[in-house]
Amino acid sequence: MVRADAADLREWLAKAPVCSALTHHQIRHLAVARMPSPFEIVRTKLGGSYFLACFGGEGRVLVDGRWTRCRPGHAVLLPPGTLQAFQTTPDRTWDFCWVRYQEPAGRKPLATARTPIVAKYDAEPLRLAILGLHHESSTVNGSAAINRWVDLIHHYVLRFAEPARHDPRLWQLWGQVSASPGSPWTSAEMARLVHLSEKQLQRLCQRELGRSPRQQLIWLRMSRAAELLLQGGAKIESIATQVGYQNPFVFSTTFKRVMGWSPSEYPGRK
Repeated sequence: MVRADAADLREWLAKAPVCSALTHHQIRHLAVARMPSPFEIVRTKLGGSYFLACFGGEGRVLVDGRWTRCRPGHAVLLPPGTLQAFQTTPDRTWDFCWVRYQEPAGRKPLATARTPIVAKYDAEPLRLAILGLHHESSTVNGSAAINRWVDLIHHYVLRFAEPARHDPRLWQLWGQVSASPGSPWTSAEMARLVHLSEKQLQRLCQRELGRSPRQQLIWLRMSRAAELLLQGGAKIESIATQVGYQNPFVFSTTFKRVMGWSPSEYPGRK
């Protein structure tokens, strides 16, 4: 494990070497880990994006209010502002590496509503880069290699967050949905908008984003609702309508499932 500074006094971070260069990319800490079963952790106050890539064993990650398997060759990128939970599969050891970001207020986070959430990913280059940074940070002060390791680690995370293979039709579709989250979107209408069949759109979304079109629609709506809650000044009933829900109870239930809190309890709500 490597951390950006020594200000965090939590016991599990206390012995990690400090690398101030991590702050160049708003990284708080990172590590290569092996977690035997049983293991579970829940985080409720993360202000930044969280990237996890599996290279051995198997675990589960809470994504959009449901447990999702994370196996070798896959990674998960979780956006800020959501309840985050991780656990090992019973009787299995989970090998993974992570990079925790802490983006400042007003800065666009690495993980946004249109980045992949779960997708295929080769964790080996990232794992080796983290080990290289740990070695340099533990044994050498002021090494020029440290900045190169940090830049390389961030590059490997960006490779997942901004995949070159991302289909431009998805950018077009979700851009229009984001601009009008309150519209009565249907799967058929979204597919028609980008000249695909519903099955084609389903396959494309699962491959590129790790979500179905319906799940992505809900996530975009809940992300917009969270923004409105943080801005303050609007009642929950009004926010529900703005993101496509005529029934405030259904909206509140969906928001809590996806984000981890009810709208009235959402952290930072004004």
